[in-house]
Amino acid sequence: MSKLKQLETFVAVATRGGLSSAARFEGVAPAIIGRRMDALEERLGVKLLVRTTRRVSLTPEGNAFLEDCQRLLTELAHAEAQVSAGGMRARGHLSLTAPAGFGRRHVAPLVPHFRELHPEVTVSLNLSDRVVDLTAEGFDCAVRVGELPDSSLVSVRLADNRRLCVATPTYLRQHGTPKHPSDLLRLDCLTLSSEASQNRGWVFSVPHKNGLEVVHLKPGGPLNCTDGEVLFDWCRAGYGIAWRSTWEVQAEIASGALVSVLDDFAAPPNGIYAVFAQRKLMPLRVRLWVDFLKAHFSQADFGVVHGR
Repeated sequence: MSKLKQLETFVAVATRGGLSSAARFEGVAPAIIGRRMDALEERLGVKLLVRTTRRVSLTPEGNAFLEDCQRLLTELAHAEAQVSAGGMRARGHLSLTAPAGFGRRHVAPLVPHFRELHPEVTVSLNLSDRVVDLTAEGFDCAVRVGELPDSSLVSVRLADNRRLCVATPTYLRQHGTPKHPSDLLRLDCLTLSSEASQNRGWVFSVPHKNGLEVVHLKPGGPLNCTDGEVLFDWCRAGYGIAWRSTWEVQAEIASGALVSVLDDFAAPPNGIYAVFAQRKLMPLRVRLWVDFLKAHFSQADFGVVHGR
């Protein structure tokens, strides 16, 4: 049995939630899928899956291995497509989506440049803080910021992303500066409304008896909105504290218009990702767009606030 087939089967089991679903996807008996997983775990010497009669879940080692496997299989598909495409030109329509604020600043400016490189490709860009269903709504690729929900989608990490709590100096003088994340519960926090993508709350690292613990808080306030750019405008106007990404607040912190608070409790960086559906044959225009994003964002700096 080839190592590649074992990896492909592992990804199918992990993303489809079970041996039977993976077997239907690959057109083989569930027993064959089970034997492949047994062989893979034996070869690696580590448990990847926890199997019960009802479902299959990943061990911590399995979760880490899944991300590596998806990346390797995607890169292999890219390499094969590049060879088989030869001198072919990308053409057709590319349907993209990205978060509203980040998309305006960092994705929309790239689209015309991509078209200059590939003039036979047409592009539509949807900007929304709602997490769209790529398959159901017909999108080829999404740029997503932050934690990714478990799904059968393939993700490619483009860059690190850090978030900070920020407010105007005037707001902090009038209402007090929070010293601990729990202090946010008594302050005016500007939050995304429930139908937006930030549904797990604000994330912090707090001291714990065994070290640092990552906690999720859902602070509230009199104002919320589905659009992160509006929250940022309200924050700059002095209406409360916002939890924003460094790519959005760098200039304001450097100028003194905003102040970052609770820096000692900042959570580890999450990611900025390109996300797309897993396909046997990825269209050339999608592969080229993902490669274009990787090349651009590898030079970007979203994790450091300059002038602090």
